[in-house]
Amino acid sequence: MEAGIRANLSVQEIYESLVFDDIRNACDILMPVYQQTDGLDGYVSIEVPPSIAHDTEKTIEEAKRYYAQIGRPNVMIKIPGTSAGLPAVEAVIAAGINVNVTLLFSVDSYVNCAESYIRGLEARVAKGEDISKIASVASFFLSRIDSNIDERIVQKLKGMDQITAREKLLAIKGKIAIANAKLAYQEYKKIIATDRWKALAAKGANVQRLLWASTSTKNPDYSDVMYVDELIGPDTVNTLPPNTVDACSDHCNVDSRIESNIDEAYHLIESLKDPDVDIDLDQVMDELLTDGIEKFVQPFEALMQSLQEKVDRLSPVA
Repeated sequence: MEAGIRANLSVQEIYESLVFDDIRNACDILMPVYQQTDGLDGYVSIEVPPSIAHDTEKTIEEAKRYYAQIGRPNVMIKIPGTSAGLPAVEAVIAAGINVNVTLLFSVDSYVNCAESYIRGLEARVAKGEDISKIASVASFFLSRIDSNIDERIVQKLKGMDQITAREKLLAIKGKIAIANAKLAYQEYKKIIATDRWKALAAKGANVQRLLWASTSTKNPDYSDVMYVDELIGPDTVNTLPPNTVDACSDHCNVDSRIESNIDEAYHLIESLKDPDVDIDLDQVMDELLTDGIEKFVQPFEALMQSLQEKVDRLSPVA
């Protein structure tokens, strides 16, 4: 930091010099994994500033700049799956840059995300450019969905005497996130079965894997590995916080379940429309996306403020 101050760098430039070095080092550590898996694994993600989540052109500009300055083939640029972010995903993929599409909640948003990835690859093919080295994941956030819906259920249950309605509400508690993820995986299977995708695969395209995020269980009444056990399957990635890693290494039941109980998953999602339940899933997903962006913006701004304070303190010394 002191070197940055002496060089008269801005707070943003100091931040990037520190973070980019960390990302390069992490990429170098994971490079053997990247090489041994022929580019399947061994990636490190870095997010463009969350403050530009609703600015398509700025997101494209920053994603390209981050990728060029970090200079590692196994870096993924995180772009939020907002209405402004998805066109940026398409453009950045078309530029040959790996992308982690983050903050996906609804199945529709995932389908739109996959469409952006495919269009980006097709743009490269149209220009005669290679698509075999491009990787992408679609990051689905899980526990936040259940936390939101469970709170709605708790509010609805207050003062409710009707036994049938209570039973319906309790039957979906803590189950919507996994059901939603399983339906997203069914859409993934439909996508990779299309002639359109097969044409890209024939040219070396890599599938955009579904990545399960926010996988620590928030409710102590639920299994602490519920977002792991139920979502294991081909072409998926699960990002686990340390406490979930420990829990999983102790008592995860490792088996492919991503396609188990699919009929039940459809039923659970459909049951939200029952008049006795009456939970608007689209509204939930919109709230979560807005809240998710804010949860990224606030710590980023706090970090920049902290850096500014340190720069102010150290500037007379440097």
